[in-house]
Amino acid sequence: MNHPVAGAIAGLVGTVAMTAAMRAMFRALPEKDRYPLPPRLITDRVVGPTGLMDALDEPERRDLTLALHYGYGAAAGALYPAVAQRVGGPAAVTGIGYGLAVWGASYLGWIPAMRILTPATRHPRARNSLMLAAHVVWGGVTGVTAAYLMSGKSQSRAGEEPMADAGERTTAVRELA
Repeated sequence: MNHPVAGAIAGLVGTVAMTAAMRAMFRALPEKDRYPLPPRLITDRVVGPTGLMDALDEPERRDLTLALHYGYGAAAGALYPAVAQRVGGPAAVTGIGYGLAVWGASYLGWIPAMRILTPATRHPRARNSLMLAAHVVWGGVTGVTAAYLMSGKSQSRAGEEPMADAGERTTAVRELA
């Protein structure tokens, strides 16, 4: 599989896991820290001035936020294979490092530089912990998924049913849960 495509798919899968983790961790935040998470704040700040957010109802705003969040995850994932090839190492470890680098480049770099949000250093510790943990989840899942997709094992081999070993993987996943 083409490496940027594999990375984009992996980034999308990673964003699914990240979003679930963010939602779960959000509920554990202290009440004072339970204001919208960065994907929504960024969407409001970037799209809001266009007037589009005013034209949308709340479910549509949530859908737009998720679409942009998933798009960013897929775009960042598309870049991952090039980084992973240069860095090397176990996919999960490389992915987690990449996820933390994405967090740093975003929340300490381009997002405050563009005046979209203040830098992470000015946000509550509990929210930063949530976002760091979410990026660890994203990076780990993205790294492992990209490695799997790029290994060619996801493609059907001559004479085999596609995903012939899916039952074995499903059992393994159930055992982990």
